[in-house]
Amino acid sequence: MIEAELKARVHNPEHVMGQLDRLAEGRAEVYQDTYYDDPSGSLDAQHQELRVRTIHGPNSTRSVLTYKGARIDSASGSKPEHETRVDNPEAVHAMLRGLGYAPAIAFQKRCRNYEFSSRGRSLLATLVQVPEIEGTFLEVETMIPEEKELSAALDDIRSAMGELGIHADDFTSELYTDAVAARRATE
Repeated sequence: MIEAELKARVHNPEHVMGQLDRLAEGRAEVYQDTYYDDPSGSLDAQHQELRVRTIHGPNSTRSVLTYKGARIDSASGSKPEHETRVDNPEAVHAMLRGLGYAPAIAFQKRCRNYEFSSRGRSLLATLVQVPEIEGTFLEVETMIPEEKELSAALDDIRSAMGELGIHADDFTSELYTDAVAARRATE
């Protein structure tokens, strides 16, 4: 599967949240993300990601292991994605370290997730705040089976984001991992 996704800086979070609240019930969650790489940094160099995410919700905690392949669209950063739920995240962390991977960066994301349909697609919209980065972001994604559907999926996502009040100059392809690393480098 391919994760077709766009991300934007949100200049009026209250307005966007109000628009999303009209579409679906929001779900507040805190993500604890740990990204792994080998000692040479080959995953990062190839724009691949290997991540363990633990999601803390109001009523439960769950963890997932995610591998994202290299970007298939440089403007959006959309990538093939494979993800599975894990019952024992500490065991997964130990396995990855045992296989020679090391934590490259870890940080927290405070999210409010909304699942809704638009233009015949199931979308996940997430309002994101990363404590180490200034501002609020909006990510909207959908999963598609083939790369040939990417352009149409991104057009649909872009339209949905426009209806939420996102403008063309709000879009960004900056990665949270890069922004957090840059912030830590200045401290």
